[in-house]
Amino acid sequence: RGFALKTIQKIIYDKEFDMLGAMEEHLLELEKQRADTEALIRTVKKTIQSMKGECEMSDRERFQALKEKAVHANEEAYGVEARKKYGDDQIHESNRKMLNMTEVQWDRFMELEKAILQRLEECVKKGVSADSAEAKEIVAMHKEWLCMTWKQYSVEAHKGVAAMYVADERFTKYYDRNVTGCAKLLNKAVQHWL
Repeated sequence: RGFALKTIQKIIYDKEFDMLGAMEEHLLELEKQRADTEALIRTVKKTIQSMKGECEMSDRERFQALKEKAVHANEEAYGVEARKKYGDDQIHESNRKMLNMTEVQWDRFMELEKAILQRLEECVKKGVSADSAEAKEIVAMHKEWLCMTWKQYSVEAHKGVAAMYVADERFTKYYDRNVTGCAKLLNKAVQHWL
């Protein structure tokens, strides 16, 4: 992974640009990524050994493996795009927040995801509008869910993510998997209420 386009522009056009500082920052980021990757490798190896009956995993280790699997799946599906759009630091911190969740936090995170989808489906079936009180509640739940993994929250970023749900067919397919129109309702509600 190299420098972001903005950094490259500064290197090219700004004679005052601190190349040494940028390289040191980049090295730190790469070392963080390496540490995360090494931790994931250790967990996957231990999971394989456990599945083969070669060792026993504690509940804590199994829970950590579950979180690491979720982070890895997200990185595989969206990592490159997310890093281009939001930067390595933002994605790294988001992954770190997820990996550091307690079981209570993880359960809440998963519960919110399920509840958001269920409420969206109910609202679409009933023809509830994006400016309704029900839609406002879904937006609040969605904000809470995002804040559980985001380094910092902003209305603009929230609106951008919601817009992506209808612009990118992968997200639309995820939200509309049972009832068509859920992604559209969530986007309209977020744009209206924020």
